[in-house]
Amino acid sequence: MTKEELHKMIEEKQSNICQIEAIRDGKTVYSDTWNNYRRDDCLHVMSVTKSVMALLVGIAIDKGQIKSVDDKVLDYFPEYKVKRGEKTIYEVTIKHLLTMRAPYKCKGDPWSKVCTSENWTYTSLDFLGGRKGLTDEFKYSSVCLHILTGILYKATGMLTVDYANKYLFEPLGIPAHKNFYAKSAETHKEFTISKLPKEAVWFADPQDLGTPGYGLCMTATDMAKIGQLCLNKGEFGGQQIVSANWIHEMTRPREVEGKHFRGMEYGYLWWIISRKKNIYAAIGNSGNVIYINPEKRLVVAVASYFKPTVFDRVDFIQKYIEPFTEALQPC
Repeated sequence: MTKEELHKMIEEKQSNICQIEAIRDGKTVYSDTWNNYRRDDCLHVMSVTKSVMALLVGIAIDKGQIKSVDDKVLDYFPEYKVKRGEKTIYEVTIKHLLTMRAPYKCKGDPWSKVCTSENWTYTSLDFLGGRKGLTDEFKYSSVCLHILTGILYKATGMLTVDYANKYLFEPLGIPAHKNFYAKSAETHKEFTISKLPKEAVWFADPQDLGTPGYGLCMTATDMAKIGQLCLNKGEFGGQQIVSANWIHEMTRPREVEGKHFRGMEYGYLWWIISRKKNIYAAIGNSGNVIYINPEKRLVVAVASYFKPTVFDRVDFIQKYIEPFTEALQPC
């Protein structure tokens, strides 16, 4: 398949893809755009945000700002008033949040209650715990994960976007990001589902804290740099940005119960595609992906505008993009 044939196939069969960037052996071997997007236009990468947040937590641990993933969540919120009768919350750790095994007193994500409250972190804490105790059950969450950005702020004294700019984005050559605020539910929804290019922003709550479960806007080029950092065990451009130990622990596979996750396992806010080959990925709604294959020294980043129920993007990468890049020379 030629580049032109691949471009047309993606245009017809993966219609919401706007950018793809592939890096092999540290060199860009494939880069293309669709839907009138330029290479430097940002898109809302949805839950890929979670995986970036995992890197920020790792940096904070490396710096000693967060002591350990085994720290109790409430150690960072001594001023928070626990609901009467609630006991489980006292035992919840940062690791429970990172592995999606924190217990919540809700069936799904309580978007309206959290996102219309004055303090999204405290409202998320209100849902943490429950009578069942620590069941160690995998329970995927986006909005209640907001607790994690509150912890980062408490530990570092820096806003999420400022911490990311200083310790992650700037060293990677990713443009500095700014907070984005939604003044209404309509603006919030439009931010999520709009098909138009975005600026380099991170969705933020009323306290100026970036949402850790979604809300980050990046280009595929930015995403590929994140992937290359992970592939290089935390090193980029001769600088150790996050420890190799954190990358190893962050991508260590843990089994996920249930039939809704296509047999994938989970690390610290990263999906493990293949335990045997150590292939892992950041995966967001609408098919936003940072795909990392250490065996082939390959990173593939796909940035897409909103389209619900896109579940085949990793399959698409493995079937088409991965083999296509093997014969390519650096751009």
